[in-house]
Amino acid sequence: MHRLFFILPLVVVLVLVAVFWRGLDPARNPASISSALVGKPVPPFVLPGLTPEMPGLGDADLRGQVTVLNFFASWCAPCRAEHPLLKELAAVPEIRLVGITYKDRLADSLRFLAELGDPFAAIGADETGRIGIDFGLTGVPETFVIDRDGIVRYRLAQPIDEARLADEILPLIAELTR
Repeated sequence: MHRLFFILPLVVVLVLVAVFWRGLDPARNPASISSALVGKPVPPFVLPGLTPEMPGLGDADLRGQVTVLNFFASWCAPCRAEHPLLKELAAVPEIRLVGITYKDRLADSLRFLAELGDPFAAIGADETGRIGIDFGLTGVPETFVIDRDGIVRYRLAQPIDEARLADEILPLIAELTR
Protein backbone atom coordinates (compact mmCIF):
# COMPACT_ATOMS: atom_id res chain seq x y z
CA MET A 1 0.00 0.00 0.00
CA HIS A 2 2.88 2.34 0.85
CA ARG A 3 4.37 1.79 -2.64
CA LEU A 4 1.06 2.72 -4.27
CA PHE A 5 1.06 6.12 -2.53
CA PHE A 6 4.53 6.73 -3.95
CA ILE A 7 3.96 5.43 -7.50
CA LEU A 8 0.48 6.86 -8.16
CA PRO A 9 1.45 10.55 -7.76
CA LEU A 10 4.55 9.94 -9.86
CA VAL A 11 2.45 8.44 -12.68
CA VAL A 12 -0.02 11.34 -12.50
CA VAL A 13 2.81 13.89 -12.70
CA LEU A 14 4.37 12.08 -15.68
CA VAL A 15 1.04 11.99 -17.52
CA LEU A 16 0.49 15.72 -16.89
CA VAL A 17 4.00 16.54 -18.11
CA ALA A 18 3.39 14.52 -21.28
CA VAL A 19 0.08 16.30 -21.94
CA PHE A 20 1.59 19.76 -21.44
CA TRP A 21 4.64 18.87 -23.54
CA ARG A 22 2.38 17.78 -26.41
CA GLY A 23 0.49 21.07 -26.16
CA LEU A 24 3.76 22.96 -26.61
CA ASP A 25 4.63 21.08 -29.82
CA PRO A 26 5.32 23.74 -32.50
CA ALA A 27 3.95 21.40 -35.16
CA ARG A 28 0.50 21.90 -33.60
CA ASN A 29 0.37 25.59 -34.55
CA PRO A 30 -3.29 26.67 -34.96
CA ALA A 31 -2.20 28.97 -37.79
CA SER A 32 -1.31 25.91 -39.86
CA ILE A 33 -4.82 24.45 -39.64
CA SER A 34 -6.64 25.01 -42.91
CA SER A 35 -9.87 26.94 -42.76
CA ALA A 36 -13.18 25.17 -43.23
CA LEU A 37 -14.22 28.25 -45.21
CA VAL A 38 -11.73 27.75 -48.05
CA GLY A 39 -13.78 26.77 -51.10
CA LYS A 40 -17.02 28.01 -49.52
CA PRO A 41 -18.93 31.32 -49.65
CA VAL A 42 -18.14 33.94 -47.04
CA PRO A 43 -20.58 33.84 -44.13
CA PRO A 44 -23.41 36.37 -44.26
CA PHE A 45 -22.73 39.54 -42.26
CA VAL A 46 -23.29 43.28 -42.16
CA LEU A 47 -21.05 45.50 -40.04
CA PRO A 48 -21.16 49.24 -39.39
CA GLY A 49 -18.27 51.51 -40.32
CA LEU A 50 -15.89 52.97 -37.75
CA THR A 51 -17.86 56.23 -37.80
CA PRO A 52 -21.37 57.04 -39.05
CA GLU A 53 -19.76 58.78 -42.04
CA MET A 54 -17.61 55.78 -43.02
CA PRO A 55 -19.12 52.97 -45.07
CA GLY A 56 -19.48 49.67 -43.28
CA LEU A 57 -18.91 46.24 -44.75
CA GLY A 58 -21.06 43.24 -45.53
CA ASP A 59 -20.82 39.96 -47.37
CA ALA A 60 -22.41 41.54 -50.46
CA ASP A 61 -19.36 43.84 -50.69
CA LEU A 62 -17.14 40.78 -51.12
CA ARG A 63 -18.60 39.81 -54.50
CA GLY A 64 -18.03 41.18 -57.99
CA GLN A 65 -14.27 41.75 -57.62
CA VAL A 66 -11.37 39.78 -56.18
CA THR A 67 -11.15 40.98 -52.59
CA VAL A 68 -8.54 40.67 -49.87
CA LEU A 69 -10.13 40.80 -46.40
CA ASN A 70 -7.88 41.53 -43.43
CA PHE A 71 -8.96 41.17 -39.78
CA PHE A 72 -6.91 43.47 -37.55
CA ALA A 73 -6.91 45.36 -34.25
CA SER A 74 -5.09 48.39 -32.88
CA TRP A 75 -3.86 46.38 -29.86
CA CYS A 76 -2.25 43.75 -32.12
CA ALA A 77 1.53 44.19 -32.55
CA PRO A 78 1.73 41.81 -35.56
CA CYS A 79 -1.05 43.86 -37.22
CA ARG A 80 1.13 46.93 -36.88
CA ALA A 81 4.10 45.04 -38.35
CA GLU A 82 2.18 43.81 -41.42
CA HIS A 83 0.54 47.18 -42.13
CA PRO A 84 3.18 48.41 -44.64
CA LEU A 85 2.57 45.25 -46.72
CA LEU A 86 -1.18 45.89 -46.64
CA LYS A 87 -0.51 49.37 -48.02
CA GLU A 88 1.53 47.73 -50.78
CA LEU A 89 -1.27 45.24 -51.44
CA ALA A 90 -3.84 48.04 -51.64
CA ALA A 91 -1.93 49.43 -54.65
CA VAL A 92 -2.69 46.29 -56.71
CA PRO A 93 -5.34 47.64 -59.11
CA GLU A 94 -7.08 44.31 -59.75
CA ILE A 95 -8.23 43.82 -56.16
CA ARG A 96 -10.17 45.52 -53.42
CA LEU A 97 -8.60 45.52 -49.95
CA VAL A 98 -11.11 45.67 -47.10
CA GLY A 99 -10.71 45.29 -43.37
CA ILE A 100 -12.60 44.24 -40.28
CA THR A 101 -11.53 45.50 -36.87
CA TYR A 102 -11.71 42.66 -34.37
CA LYS A 103 -12.72 43.27 -30.74
CA ASP A 104 -11.35 46.79 -30.85
CA ARG A 105 -12.61 50.13 -29.59
CA LEU A 106 -13.65 52.38 -32.46
CA ALA A 107 -11.54 55.31 -31.23
CA ASP A 108 -8.47 53.07 -30.98
CA SER A 109 -9.03 51.72 -34.51
CA LEU A 110 -9.35 55.25 -35.88
CA ARG A 111 -6.17 56.32 -34.09
CA PHE A 112 -4.30 53.26 -35.44
CA LEU A 113 -5.34 54.07 -39.02
CA ALA A 114 -4.58 57.78 -38.61
CA GLU A 115 -1.09 56.92 -37.41
CA LEU A 116 -0.22 54.20 -39.96
CA GLY A 117 -2.43 55.16 -42.90
CA ASP A 118 -5.69 53.64 -44.09
CA PRO A 119 -5.17 51.25 -47.01
CA PHE A 120 -8.72 49.87 -46.88
CA ALA A 121 -11.51 50.60 -49.37
CA ALA A 122 -14.01 49.82 -46.59
CA ILE A 123 -13.84 48.75 -42.96
CA GLY A 124 -16.39 46.97 -40.81
CA ALA A 125 -16.30 47.19 -37.02
CA ASP A 126 -16.66 43.79 -35.31
CA GLU A 127 -16.63 45.05 -31.73
CA THR A 128 -18.02 41.83 -30.24
CA GLY A 129 -15.96 39.39 -32.32
CA ARG A 130 -19.06 37.60 -33.63
CA ILE A 131 -18.07 37.88 -37.30
CA GLY A 132 -14.55 36.73 -36.43
CA ILE A 133 -16.08 33.59 -34.95
CA ASP A 134 -18.12 33.05 -38.12
CA PHE A 135 -14.90 33.28 -40.15
CA GLY A 136 -13.16 30.83 -37.79
CA LEU A 137 -10.51 33.28 -36.61
CA THR A 138 -7.78 31.93 -34.37
CA GLY A 139 -6.48 35.45 -33.69
CA VAL A 140 -5.42 38.58 -35.51
CA PRO A 141 -4.18 39.35 -38.00
CA GLU A 142 -5.86 36.96 -40.40
CA THR A 143 -6.22 37.52 -44.12
CA PHE A 144 -8.59 35.96 -46.64
CA VAL A 145 -8.52 36.12 -50.44
CA ILE A 146 -12.04 35.98 -51.86
CA ASP A 147 -12.90 35.47 -55.53
CA ARG A 148 -15.44 37.45 -57.61
CA ASP A 149 -18.23 35.07 -56.58
CA GLY A 150 -17.64 35.57 -52.86
CA ILE A 151 -15.89 32.22 -52.40
CA VAL A 152 -12.98 32.10 -49.94
CA ARG A 153 -9.91 30.88 -51.85
CA TYR A 154 -7.15 31.42 -49.28
CA ARG A 155 -6.66 32.04 -45.58
CA LEU A 156 -3.52 33.20 -43.80
CA ALA A 157 -3.80 32.91 -40.01
CA GLN A 158 -0.68 34.93 -39.24
CA PRO A 159 0.82 38.24 -40.30
CA ILE A 160 1.52 38.76 -43.98
CA ASP A 161 5.24 38.76 -44.68
CA GLU A 162 7.09 39.56 -47.89
CA ALA A 163 7.64 35.89 -48.77
CA ARG A 164 3.97 34.93 -48.38
CA LEU A 165 2.88 38.04 -50.26
CA ALA A 166 5.21 37.27 -53.19
CA ASP A 167 4.90 33.46 -53.21
CA GLU A 168 1.26 32.86 -52.25
CA ILE A 169 -1.02 35.89 -52.21
CA LEU A 170 0.04 37.80 -55.35
CA PRO A 171 0.17 34.67 -57.57
CA LEU A 172 -3.31 33.67 -56.37
CA ILE A 173 -4.61 37.17 -57.10
CA ALA A 174 -3.08 36.99 -60.59
CA GLU A 175 -4.78 33.63 -61.17
CA LEU A 176 -8.17 34.84 -59.90
CA THR A 177 -8.12 38.08 -61.92
CA ARG A 178 -7.39 36.44 -65.31
